[in-house]
Amino acid sequence: MKMTAPSRRQFLGGAAGLAAIAPGLAQAQLALPKAPVNLNIVDVAGNLALTQKAFEAYRRAKPELVSRMTFTKAPAPELPGKIKAQQAAGRIDIDLVLTGTDALAAGIEQNLWVDLLSAHKAALPNLDEIYEKGAAMMQGLARGQGVVVAYYPSGPLLEYLPAHVPTPPGSLEELLAWAKAHPNKFMYARPANSGPGRTFIMGLPYILGDSDPKDPMKGWDKTWAYLKELGRYIEYYPTGTSAVMKELGDGTRHIIATTTGWDINPRVLGVVPKEARIATLKNFRWVIDGQYMAIPKGLPNEKIAVLLDLMSFMLTKPAQAFTYDEGYLYPGPAVKDVPLSMAPPESQAAIAEFGRPEYAKLIAETPFELPLEPDQMVLAFRRWDEEIGRKA
Repeated sequence: MKMTAPSRRQFLGGAAGLAAIAPGLAQAQLALPKAPVNLNIVDVAGNLALTQKAFEAYRRAKPELVSRMTFTKAPAPELPGKIKAQQAAGRIDIDLVLTGTDALAAGIEQNLWVDLLSAHKAALPNLDEIYEKGAAMMQGLARGQGVVVAYYPSGPLLEYLPAHVPTPPGSLEELLAWAKAHPNKFMYARPANSGPGRTFIMGLPYILGDSDPKDPMKGWDKTWAYLKELGRYIEYYPTGTSAVMKELGDGTRHIIATTTGWDINPRVLGVVPKEARIATLKNFRWVIDGQYMAIPKGLPNEKIAVLLDLMSFMLTKPAQAFTYDEGYLYPGPAVKDVPLSMAPPESQAAIAEFGRPEYAKLIAETPFELPLEPDQMVLAFRRWDEEIGRKA
């Protein structure tokens, strides 16, 4: 991405650049390191597809703070246990976690994360002022222990191949009837490790009129009954969304649960045919989603000081423009006033070709709902695993 001169100056420089990016760092009273540090960034949400270029831009701009960045990926369900074990041993080698609500929720439950907004709010931008409405809603779920770095309205949506499904289901009743008539042709992935999977199950209580869409244990009677009945016609539940996309792409499945980003990006990559289409279900609402930056407890203060500066950098408009990527978390930016025209040319071209004009209308006219609170999401995942996923 070509930066304007003011943006480039903001990304560069020593003390002056630091003041521009994180003006409150001095108030947090954390001393920056005297020598540059290595940062190990672990991604359990596929977030690096959106942000790695911006992280690398920070490393190049701040060689006095960061000597090297290591990027690794891991399954979301496995990471909290790994961090907890490292903390118990007093040897934390994970500096920053990029996560969706799944691992964030599990980490909050296990008290793994630094409480950023209680201890270090002054070192970060004013999140209430800079965030898009939906991103600000998602930030509330983090309980101060994560910072939204990317956001999208998500779903639930259906994606289908018109060659196999000339007329897609338009309601949950029609989807169940279609699945019964076409066994093993509908699929979604395990919710604990799939954005479209968890968005699908969290969207059902609103569509079905359950008693409390925010309480999966006592308020989802219709949803659990529906999922059990639908499950009779689902062959198995993959452990991740990529497998679902491959099976749609090769024709093994004809309809899947999807989201805006998981609709666009696999078609850009050629995993799913370009001609695949999306459908909405009657009375659906957007269950919005986001991805977070979180810091495990146990790191030295000097490294936390660098990470706070890095987080602030990642919330600048030039850095946020990278999150359009190739539609993976469409739209992507969590920060206001970051138009597609700011994105790299390859992002603009991909979305121009594979984006859907109907998304703008759907986003503007369909109500937003928050996903479950972290503790309730953990309960929902456990119950799904025990009552739905185990049947396979």
